[in-house]
Amino acid sequence: MTRRPPGVPAPSGGGQVPAGGRPLPPGGRPVPPGGRPLGALTRGTTNPNRLRRVDRWLAGPQAHRVRRADDPLAVDLGYGASGVTTAELRDRLRRVRPDVDVVGIEIDPQRVAAAQPLAGPGLAFVRGGFELPVPGGRRPVLVRAFNVLRQYAEDEVPGAWAVMTSRLAPGGLVVEGTCDEVGRRATWVALEVGGPVSLTVSLRLAGLDRPSDVAERLPKALIHRNVPGQRVHTFLSALDDAWARQAPLAALGARQRWTASVAALDSAGWPVLDRAARWRLGEVTVAWDAVRP
Repeated sequence: MTRRPPGVPAPSGGGQVPAGGRPLPPGGRPVPPGGRPLGALTRGTTNPNRLRRVDRWLAGPQAHRVRRADDPLAVDLGYGASGVTTAELRDRLRRVRPDVDVVGIEIDPQRVAAAQPLAGPGLAFVRGGFELPVPGGRRPVLVRAFNVLRQYAEDEVPGAWAVMTSRLAPGGLVVEGTCDEVGRRATWVALEVGGPVSLTVSLRLAGLDRPSDVAERLPKALIHRNVPGQRVHTFLSALDDAWARQAPLAALGARQRWTASVAALDSAGWPVLDRAARWRLGEVTVAWDAVRP
């Protein structure tokens, strides 16, 4: 059995830290150069098309970051047992800009080796962790880190965020979030160099009972804060209330009901950052200050 380095808890679900892993620096302190990758081995479960919701957001409202980048590089951190979702990210971003490069980063060397058959034009796989060791010292304009921090302790999140954002190119963005196994429910935090800026909820609307059902897929920074008195709980409760009030629109379809629900939140003064074109996709993005711990 692999021994854990001091200060790094085993990820939930029985994961182990590989012998080459380093603990995250407390509070986002500077990372000493060189040495082993930062982070812990996580479960690595993945499925094709699982991350379509966040990819659609990256290739939509965030596409301007790729278009304007001097070096159009994206990183997929912690892609798991298969590199298929990394290849999907490359394909989706290349519709925005054909010269995009995507680098998949995994702490497990066996996963890196297993992904190599997928490597090709604009797609590479390397070993590493939160320090984002992109070959040539390149800095990414986008970083997707999904279903990674969910398996860490809550107090490790600020350090991970700080390390990742410190590696960004000017105008870059990190999206850190969680989704279910088939990608029907997802949430993510958008992070710039200065810290978190927004929370996005993205849901498959067909068969949706209550929007707050997504609570079990909140990012690690928020999942334990969904209790009365916390901002994220207040937000999800308001979204549930709006959804319930718009029940008469269910006869017209879940999309119309959701759009009206988010519009009601917007009218009530919630800092909704997107518009109806995104709402119709089952999304809503709010400013981080509205939900922060």
